[in-house]
Amino acid sequence: MLLPFLLISLGVFAAVGLASLAWAPAAWLFVLVVPLFVLGMWDALQTRKAVLRNFPVIGHFRYLFEMIRPEINQYFVESETDGRPIDRERRSIVYQRAKGVLDTLPFGTLREVYDPGYEWLDHSLAAHHGSVVEPRITIGGPDCKQPYSASLLNISAMSYGSLSGAAIRALNGGAKAGGFFHNTGEGGVSPHHLGPGGDICYQVGTGYFGSRGADGTFDPDAFARTASQPAIKLIELKLSQGAKPGHGGILPAAKITDEISAIRGVPKGADVLSPPSHSAFDGPRGLVRFIARLRDLSGGKPVGFKLCVGHPAEFVAICKAMVETNITPDFISVDGGEGGTGAAPLEFSNSVGSPLTDGLVLVHNALVGFGLRERIKIIASGKVITAFQMAQRLAAGADIINSARGFMLSLGCIQARRCNSNHCPVGVATQDPGLERGLVVADKQVRVERWHRETVEALCELLGAAGIEHPDHLRPHHIHRRLSHDRHATYAEIYEWLEPGQLLKSPHPERWATWMATSSADSFVPAPIGTWKGKEGDPEAEIELAAN
Repeated sequence: MLLPFLLISLGVFAAVGLASLAWAPAAWLFVLVVPLFVLGMWDALQTRKAVLRNFPVIGHFRYLFEMIRPEINQYFVESETDGRPIDRERRSIVYQRAKGVLDTLPFGTLREVYDPGYEWLDHSLAAHHGSVVEPRITIGGPDCKQPYSASLLNISAMSYGSLSGAAIRALNGGAKAGGFFHNTGEGGVSPHHLGPGGDICYQVGTGYFGSRGADGTFDPDAFARTASQPAIKLIELKLSQGAKPGHGGILPAAKITDEISAIRGVPKGADVLSPPSHSAFDGPRGLVRFIARLRDLSGGKPVGFKLCVGHPAEFVAICKAMVETNITPDFISVDGGEGGTGAAPLEFSNSVGSPLTDGLVLVHNALVGFGLRERIKIIASGKVITAFQMAQRLAAGADIINSARGFMLSLGCIQARRCNSNHCPVGVATQDPGLERGLVVADKQVRVERWHRETVEALCELLGAAGIEHPDHLRPHHIHRRLSHDRHATYAEIYEWLEPGQLLKSPHPERWATWMATSSADSFVPAPIGTWKGKEGDPEAEIELAAN
């Protein structure tokens, strides 16, 4: 395309030259034409981008439109129920509640109530006004010396580094004002977490930031110093997260400032990639003993672990280790495969890990089946934005809800989806001082607290409409799901629910039998589960399950 570009440029230069002869001020057009010609020559001669090579100058419009495509789609194309990962209607309810403006819906629902997947809550003719006092949930098992009274809704794990210092301060300030906890994420405890004075859940990831020795492994003395700080109320050991289970954390090099480098104990100039698994323990028995060690080192504070459910036999193995050692965590955070993060490979975000409801049901049932449920609280996280979504998770077995993206939206996140580029336009997910400056902490922390308060109040109103006095009384039969245009069922009918202690005796329920037979407290890796019955290569051959 070089020759056509040269011919067009020659024509433009000739036209401008003739115009300037007739009218002298027209010569100023060369100020525009010459740079465009230089740009076009560079486009035509460069070898990296075919669009620019074939279409000099005008090819840049393609990249411009691609750059602003999310904004064009968000503001001019999508409807109230469109938009991914969080649709406009749900984003709007966060903004409205955070700002304290009108949050009611006119003219009826925009949801297709006869489409498969639509869910609703059973209301009651014995409805009442929901409690105006938020119920609190106590986290702390028999070995916990410092139990914590938790809100129903808390800030899920988001690290300083992934989020700006201003965003962290606003979140923590909101947590202090509203009486809920703020999970640090695996990036360690920073001054931005400690300054406002809100309650903190310190997350220990595979990189052991804040508990890290010089060689990058777990340092018990460093952990004890971090965990002993009064603001830290809980400790969460991160095994995996929903957005990228089995992958490990990613902090792009562009986001690593001198402060972050010092807090994490990592060098600047390269991506920080946390290992996919822990080096401080090996196997389920090692996991529960490490939890007991963390609890002792922290002075008896509640300690739990976070995971996205993968192979069910692996969680069964952890339960076996709990029963065998009589060591239990104080809580388990279940993350869903629909969870978000600042940076994750596409395949992991889209196609790895159990969705939240499926993971919750499995974890709740396993703990019930092993007789452990009364000792352990379950925290649910993964794309929870509205009070109804909180109710769905509570009915599926959760005690407490954590939200990350909901609180990000309350800060002013516009879902620009540039979290991994350091170019967040509203200063939430960036370390660029110029962009961070746009986030005013004093204003945003008020919005964080207000969104939390109004969302919890909305949950209490839902409970009242269902005739329920306390969130503990939400049960699987309260939530319906449409299966087809003319069929629906409750969670109680869709999912299997175990009786207390049912997995401690034989025979085991059919779908649990293989997981029980192949799991061991010695290893996370299940034993082989199948042998071929039939001719090799026969597509109709069946697998006979066997306990090996």
